[in-house]
Amino acid sequence: MLNLALASGIKASYVLFDSWFSSPTTILDVVKKKLNVIAMVKKTSKVHYRYKGKMLPDTKIYSQNRKRCGCSKYLLSVEVDVCGQDRKESIPARLVYVRKRGNRKEYLVLISTDMTISEDEIIRIYGKRWGIETFFKTCKSYLRLTKECSSLSYDAMTAWVAIVFARYMMLSLEHRIQKDDRSLGKLFFHNCDELSDIAWIEAFRLLMETFAEVVTERYMLADDEVDSLVKTFIATLPTTLKNKLLQCA
Repeated sequence: MLNLALASGIKASYVLFDSWFSSPTTILDVVKKKLNVIAMVKKTSKVHYRYKGKMLPDTKIYSQNRKRCGCSKYLLSVEVDVCGQDRKESIPARLVYVRKRGNRKEYLVLISTDMTISEDEIIRIYGKRWGIETFFKTCKSYLRLTKECSSLSYDAMTAWVAIVFARYMMLSLEHRIQKDDRSLGKLFFHNCDELSDIAWIEAFRLLMETFAEVVTERYMLADDEVDSLVKTFIATLPTTLKNKLLQCA
């Protein structure tokens, strides 16, 4: 499926999947296609990751480390290596242990092969899967995705899936028009433009006030020196930002 998607010109930064597919072999295969993985992994003693030179399951890694206190979104974050069956091939990854909603004694384990993003970003990106889950639930429960087509032909099944998805899009569009406030047309966009302008000016005003306060406190400058510094700063900005700052003044 990934090969078909890539061959069709579909571009993506991450491949998301649940614990059913998140074996080290699958993760390595996806990374070979120059795609990063963010997935949920199973809490099991049968799957091992290389951590501090030892092959350990995610449950053992969890028990060996101190957990974060407070109300943070995650309990623990560690760097590991995802290894192939012969352990000669490996890639770096990050395991993020997340609190499970409704049961503070339980946790979920996420893995990311992108080492440049934060733990909060990993959680946020993986959370996008929930929209996919509700989409398939709707297609199967209400649009009869799995019941109305009994053909064994791949082309027929592909066409049937396209029809069901078209049904979903039409229902979503109708719901958007009837229920969503974003469908109020020019009145909505006019209000958004007005609010965004106010927020823009206010944000720059607060920015310049904070800048002046920090400079005054740290470097003990006189008011005229601070004003001169602010004017010099504004003069170096692009014209669009400069005009906004002058409005703030």
